[in-house]
Amino acid sequence: MQEKLRIDVREPRTSRGRKTMRKLLDAATREFGERGFHDASVSSITARAGVALGTFYTYFDSKDALFRALIFDLSQQVRSDASAAIAGEDDPLAIERRALMAFLRFASAHKEIYRIIDEAEFVDPEIYRYHYTTVASRIMTRLQSAGQAGAFRGDVGEIEAWALMGMNVFLGLRFAIWQEDADPPFQDIAEIANRLIERGLAAPTGS
Repeated sequence: MQEKLRIDVREPRTSRGRKTMRKLLDAATREFGERGFHDASVSSITARAGVALGTFYTYFDSKDALFRALIFDLSQQVRSDASAAIAGEDDPLAIERRALMAFLRFASAHKEIYRIIDEAEFVDPEIYRYHYTTVASRIMTRLQSAGQAGAFRGDVGEIEAWALMGMNVFLGLRFAIWQEDADPPFQDIAEIANRLIERGLAAPTGS
C-alpha cells in the first residue's frame, strides 16, 4: 500500500546547509499556509527565511519542488511526533491514544498543515496521495501487529486503517484547527476515540 516517492532536493552536506534548508522549509510553511500555493512566491519565502534569493536554488529547482519537499517534510514530522509519543508503549489501545494526542498537538501548533495538505491534492496529487497512503500504512502495521498478538481482531487491515486515519484527521480539524474555549482537552478526546477503536476492533471473547 505504501507509495514510493521521488523528492527533487539537493541535500545539504554541512550543518550550516541543513540549517538553511530548515529555514526555507519553515518559511515555506508560513508562506503557503497564509497565502496558498499560487499566491506564494520564492522571493517572499527567502525573505521570510532571511536568506538570499540565489540560495534558494542551491536546494530547490522551483516553487513546485519546494512545495513537494514541504509536504514530505510535514509528513515526516507527523511520523516523528507519533513515533516519539508511542515509544516504549506495548498496549495497542494506548498506542493509538498516544498517536492521536501527538497529532492533535502537532496540528494545534501547526494549523497551516491542513491548508497545505489540502492544496496538495490539486498542486501535486502524487505527494498528496503519498502523504495519506504512508500514514495509513503505518496505522495498518500497528493494527495488524495488535491483531496478531490477539489484542484486536485478527482480520484488521487496510479498511480499518483508513477509517481510523479519517477519524483522526477530522478530529484534528475540529478540535486542533477549529478550537473553541469549551472544547475538552486532547487527552479526553483521545480517550473517547479510543472507546470507538476498542469496541470496533476488539478481539472476540469466548462464550
